[in-house]
Amino acid sequence: MPAGSWDRCAVCPSRAQVARGTPGFGSCRRGTLHAPRNTPPTSASRDASSPAPHSGCLRRVGGAGGGGAAGAGLSPCQPFRRRPAGRPASPAELPPPPPPPAASCLAPPRPSRRPRPRLPQALIIGVKKGGTRALLEALRAHPDVRAVGTEPHFFDRNYGHGLDWYRELMPRTLEGQLTMEKTPSYFVTGEAAGRIHAMAKDTKLIVVVRDPVTRAISDYTQTLSKKPEIPTFEVLAFKNRTLGLIDASWSALRIGLYALHLESWLQYFPLAQMHFVSGERLISDPAGELAKVQAFLGLRRVVTEKYFHFNQTKGFPCLKKPEESGAPRCLGKSKGRTHPVIDQDVIQRLRKFYKPFNVMFYQMTGQDFQWEEQQAGM
Repeated sequence: MPAGSWDRCAVCPSRAQVARGTPGFGSCRRGTLHAPRNTPPTSASRDASSPAPHSGCLRRVGGAGGGGAAGAGLSPCQPFRRRPAGRPASPAELPPPPPPPAASCLAPPRPSRRPRPRLPQALIIGVKKGGTRALLEALRAHPDVRAVGTEPHFFDRNYGHGLDWYRELMPRTLEGQLTMEKTPSYFVTGEAAGRIHAMAKDTKLIVVVRDPVTRAISDYTQTLSKKPEIPTFEVLAFKNRTLGLIDASWSALRIGLYALHLESWLQYFPLAQMHFVSGERLISDPAGELAKVQAFLGLRRVVTEKYFHFNQTKGFPCLKKPEESGAPRCLGKSKGRTHPVIDQDVIQRLRKFYKPFNVMFYQMTGQDFQWEEQQAGM
């Protein structure tokens, strides 16, 4: 075959074959350098003994340095245009540049308008008997918030199920809506902070706190309603009442050590990513507390004074959307139970026990919850 003539590659190679230097393909190229389809070479430019030509892949045979082993003297596949051997290609003979992509290819993909379950961007992580249910129900009245009604307990009990399992528990939301859940035990679970950070380090965290002594009595009251046979509060609160040794390992008391629990969270999240709600003010001024929470979450202030109706019997505010004509929705029977009478000496000892931890918590959060002032007025 004369030098400078052209031959079609038997099979148009893959990029991998070219990269590996597969025999017979080492000098072929794909893509924009292929000859136009259905452009047959002349009889002088193809060896009659070569396999059936591929319609879009050509190579030059011979030329400078040609001859020798099979495949020697073959140049990369180029558009079918013959030129004399040894003469460099002129600009007119070079392959044209690829056309620019269509405008539609440059446009960003349109976000899906279909609702789908998403991992939560905000969590109510505590505390038990602090007012987490009241806060969640108030936030669910917001049109831009979707929340799970039950407590998933993913980051403390069900972490082994994986994030896909957790995501499927979430309500379906549209782009721009906020997904939430609340599990009060997260705040006192050592592993929860690291696990939530691993899911999304920008997750917003809400903690509802309450006077730890009142919270402990409320916690005990709930347990007593389910297990009437348990010992009295006074018995459970002390390792040795005569010596005044308080049993801080009892969960009802341990939860109220807010400063100690907060330390583990601040190892993973900045304080600016956490919001602390006063459980007392959530009852006395729910609209004011909700205004702060909505601002923290970046939500429009929708849930206002018009959404709340105070229930004198329960002693709790109930929810009522302004556009609804029905009765206000109040929390269930488990809320607002009458507390048992506790020995005042026990209460005073507990207040003295909690005071340094409360002061530390005020300093860490930059908020004074005034629990000592409230206790003095009781």
